[in-house]
Amino acid sequence: MLSWSLPPMALHARRGGGERGAGRAGSGGPGACLPEPLELLGCCLRPAAAAAAAEPGRGERGMMAEGGGLGLGLGLRLPPSLLEAARCRYESLQISDDVFGESGPDSSGNPFYSTSADSRSASSHDEEGDAGPELPTGAAGQAEEERGRAGARRGRRPKGGAPGQDEQEDEGGWSQALRDVPAPRFKDSCGPTRKMSPTASVMDFFQLFVPDNVLKNMVVQTNMYAKKYQERFGSDDAWVDVTLTEMKAFLGYMISTSIHHCESVLSIWSSGFYSNKSIALIMTQTRFEKILKYFHIVAFRSSQTTHGLYKIQPFLDSLQNGFDSTFRPSQTQVLHEPLIDEDPIFIATCTERELRKRKKRKFSLWVRQCSSTGFICQIYVHLKEGSGADGLDALKNKPQLHSMVAKSLCQNASGKNYIIFTGPSITSLNLFEEFEKQEIYCCGLLSSRKSDCTGLPPSMLNNPDAPQSRGQYRIKMKGNMSLICWYNKGHFRFLTNAYSPVQQGVIIKRKSGEIPCPLAVEAFAAHLSYICRYDDKYSKYFISHKPNKTWQQVFWFAVSIAINNAYILYKMSDAYHVTRYSRAQFSERLIKELLGLEDTSPSH
Repeated sequence: MLSWSLPPMALHARRGGGERGAGRAGSGGPGACLPEPLELLGCCLRPAAAAAAAEPGRGERGMMAEGGGLGLGLGLRLPPSLLEAARCRYESLQISDDVFGESGPDSSGNPFYSTSADSRSASSHDEEGDAGPELPTGAAGQAEEERGRAGARRGRRPKGGAPGQDEQEDEGGWSQALRDVPAPRFKDSCGPTRKMSPTASVMDFFQLFVPDNVLKNMVVQTNMYAKKYQERFGSDDAWVDVTLTEMKAFLGYMISTSIHHCESVLSIWSSGFYSNKSIALIMTQTRFEKILKYFHIVAFRSSQTTHGLYKIQPFLDSLQNGFDSTFRPSQTQVLHEPLIDEDPIFIATCTERELRKRKKRKFSLWVRQCSSTGFICQIYVHLKEGSGADGLDALKNKPQLHSMVAKSLCQNASGKNYIIFTGPSITSLNLFEEFEKQEIYCCGLLSSRKSDCTGLPPSMLNNPDAPQSRGQYRIKMKGNMSLICWYNKGHFRFLTNAYSPVQQGVIIKRKSGEIPCPLAVEAFAAHLSYICRYDDKYSKYFISHKPNKTWQQVFWFAVSIAINNAYILYKMSDAYHVTRYSRAQFSERLIKELLGLEDTSPSH
């Protein structure tokens, strides 16, 4: 799951499926339950379905702009000039149309939406004190005047008010003198690289990542392992070499647990609640158990192999090639741990004894994810019991481990001016400066407990003694790097070289209206909210089969991510406008095609 806890709340408040407030309970839609830290940041949601029904002629983006602006928190309708500025604001944050919606009316839009003072049109009203600072021209007098205006706006005394203050503020190269930093220009295109036919099947999208040659390799390796196993432990008269058709059916049975969250895949052949007679007739339970016993991706370890995931690495490499060749991510991306914990429904019904018996995962999985579409661009798996000095046990919650993870995830991202959003465990000045040399720009949340604060001014890491009001912030710069301390029911610190510190943003609060903030804070909250929605919607479609072997756990998680990515590409293709499958229907159709069933109609 996302591990970016914005203190003091945990990031995912929605783990039991319950509503946390009457305000959210009435909002409707899949993003109705918002993580508490995003509440602290002030993230807003799209308007309820009832608002859309009241004005059926209103466009989706217009509806979203009205709901995400002042109208949502204050019951007012924004004037057309503000709506137009809001649309421009939406595009400027590099967040494209939503691809998470189910079939039916397309739910274009983003779960977080806001406008800023600087993005409003000339005819829009600017409340006194909310306007962004004028950009300095470089002259010393104008820079001093700018600092004076900024200090007055934020409730601070301008520089020069006390002797020796300049030297203190500029210590370590950090200064209160702010200057405009141009936004990095994106050097690549984004979107699918292949145009799929309107008649393309669900299997066609799945095989963009898991093609037949990969499945045939599974057949060969499984048969090789079965033969070697029987040579060592005795023959198995009931075993017959598996075929490609049976291997596809085997995968289909496993994938079925992603939409029917049974504790054991063998429940398909039972007479209980999770039984499925329509697919149980394709293969007998005995045959399935035999394939499950001998299933392998790599049957034997080579003499040169020392990697703990050697049994899964060829599949991960093939999957990564599929991700790279089929999709180009947008400029804005997020590094995080996806929500791959146990199924919440099962956990809620488990006894404490059953939970204690379940083994903890021996690996950690990070991803680099496109924040515009939710497409996972890269996977990184790290074993917790690594024998080297970089093992997760030795470096748990240590900045050097997460810095290594970030470098591995971004090794193919240099030279394109990507903007990467990071959590506290990854955010550090040294890493961001190293990435900047590779033309990778960052925006990250800082935590004095989890982050590497080397090189940061101590005065910005300590909370001021004077009481703060919501929306107040302090900023210091060093080169193109900005360190922001922003207050909203708590102090939040951000480090960025991707957004100008002189550009203003606004967080929309349901009841309080607008909360001023720097542009980097607004952008961070917007993209983090989008990834939270991905977790809330797609984590429930992860394969729930939990084998004991670590490489098998990694394999089924990787297959689940591949299916989610396949559905995202399907939503962006012409085939979606023909069939319009929901995410559940997409999985059911894939299962039927893997099992070779003739019935092509979705069951939902």
